[in-house]
Amino acid sequence: MAEGSSNGRRRFSDKWGKHELDVLAVLSSAFPQWLTSRQIAQRVKAYADSYGELADQAAKAAFAKQFQRDRAKLAAMGIAIESRQPEYSSKSEGQDFASYRLQLGDEPRIRMRFQQADLPVLAAANYLAQSIALSSASQRLESREATKVSRTAPRVPQMPVPGLGLDSIAPGLGTQTIPDTLVKVIDSRRFAATVDVDGEHINVAYTDSDDLAMFVLEHPGSSIISPQEAVDAFSRRLHAATQFGSADRPEEAFKAHEDLSTPADHHSDVEDAKGKSKGRKALSASFQTGSEVDRRLRLMLFLSAHIGEEFPMADLAERFIGHAETEDELKKSVAVIRKDIGTLTTVSDDGEMAGSQFFDIDWSLLEAEGIISATNSLGLERLAGISPQYLSLLTASVSYLAHSPLLPAQSRRQARSLCARLREHTEPGETPWLSLTGYELEPPSFQAVDSAIHAKSLLDIEYTDGAGRTREKIVAPAKIFVDEGVYYAAIWNGAETTKTDKGNHSDWQVLRLARIGRAEIVKSDTPVEIPDVPVSQLRQWSLDNGTESSFVTDKPGLPFIDSLPDARVEPCGTGELVHLTVSSDSWFVAFCIAHARHIVAVSPGTLRSMIMARAQRELSLESKASARANAAQPAGVLVP
Repeated sequence: MAEGSSNGRRRFSDKWGKHELDVLAVLSSAFPQWLTSRQIAQRVKAYADSYGELADQAAKAAFAKQFQRDRAKLAAMGIAIESRQPEYSSKSEGQDFASYRLQLGDEPRIRMRFQQADLPVLAAANYLAQSIALSSASQRLESREATKVSRTAPRVPQMPVPGLGLDSIAPGLGTQTIPDTLVKVIDSRRFAATVDVDGEHINVAYTDSDDLAMFVLEHPGSSIISPQEAVDAFSRRLHAATQFGSADRPEEAFKAHEDLSTPADHHSDVEDAKGKSKGRKALSASFQTGSEVDRRLRLMLFLSAHIGEEFPMADLAERFIGHAETEDELKKSVAVIRKDIGTLTTVSDDGEMAGSQFFDIDWSLLEAEGIISATNSLGLERLAGISPQYLSLLTASVSYLAHSPLLPAQSRRQARSLCARLREHTEPGETPWLSLTGYELEPPSFQAVDSAIHAKSLLDIEYTDGAGRTREKIVAPAKIFVDEGVYYAAIWNGAETTKTDKGNHSDWQVLRLARIGRAEIVKSDTPVEIPDVPVSQLRQWSLDNGTESSFVTDKPGLPFIDSLPDARVEPCGTGELVHLTVSSDSWFVAFCIAHARHIVAVSPGTLRSMIMARAQRELSLESKASARANAAQPAGVLVP
């Protein structure tokens, strides 16, 4: 019965707390037919009780608001409801209702078996895949804001994350705990861009434009493909870096900065502020456990995907609620699952209205042995499993976690095993690449360097220095270590020493693996004997061998300075003078260009020359890439 208030609005009444399930049952039983708003309002009991026959405008408005809220909830969990506006008909009595149906489609879903040991890694990879997908989707939505869509065209919520589909073939996924550190790393990178790295297009999740610029500069030869806003922001940083003054003469640098700056330069951080306001909200790890309705939806899809199979109640309780520590906890969990089954098989009181009876249950088997077996599905098994597109993104996420330092060694080994099995279900070449800024994949040179270390051999390498120049040398790699998510090789350049002599700090060099291009093992008659030095000591020696440098900012209190260890800061003009010891020239070059919107001067002159040379080189590459793109376009079409 409809409830009213003094202002004429209708209140939604859902006595049994399962109207989302009823919506799903109504649309599933009608598929592939379209149902109008009026038909849905009549057939879903909670809607009919609250809004009646939609006889007045208040009822229509209240129903529309509640239905769209329920539709969005189902879409967020991977069940999309598409809509269209029907053509006007005299039979509609002047009412122009939209019509709806489930988006089941003809695309086959992929189903595979997962081991219990896979679930922690799979949950983490799913979280990463959702983050990338939602970041990309929000940017695509922004680019379409001004596009007018046909009134009669189907409208589908653009939710690329079939979470329930994965739950249906990986029960227990929702009970996994994702490490807080991993969640923090993923959630802090709220934007996505496509970057070309050595001919491979990689989906990169990043924090802001400075962060993305740092990623590009630390991967020589890479370039931003999309979005265009990110391309433009990177270009502005390159232009700013070519104008750096000398930190030894800050007054001149500030004056030159003011003379050369344009209004756009003064407000160059606006694009980041806008980006942060438009970017997706951080995913909450709580989606892994979900609400009562979420659990029932996952259970419904799982049983629909396994029609005729038998499952003990205790097994389902552990998969969908979690492991019980005591017998009492297990009994409570089993009772919850028993109640869920009752909800999923309850027919609405009014025989003319569709209820949420998604399948039949063998009640005698359930009562006698505590085993659930479902039959006669409404066809929702078509929602079970994952699409080929999402499987590709999920595979890329697992691969990234297997080859990046974000997970402990044991989890990375499990991720490698899982990735190999996922690739059996993907077509060759269909798996995209992805990366998070600050946590790189094992670079291509990793295997060659690692092999040389174990074989105690020399390596003939080509590497890129801070100015982007290619150099060649023969080195003796000692060990590989990870520092702040980046892979480094400790290179020993010392003369022959005794086994107890670790050499001087000048005998050692730390080289970033990503900067090594070609790496070939040099065969030797005798193994290379390299002293064993702790990584902590190598880091300290690298710092002792470093270059004293400084830079001047245009304003005080900038947050990126807080991330610099051992930086010494003093006021300077309208900004600050920052002193630090640079252990890697190439890192400092990338750092200064990436933050060029706030840096006006750099010293010493050698590093400033390297920075300006690198910025000019990147601008030249950008110009050539743009010229190639325009040449490939039809006449009259220019690429911005």
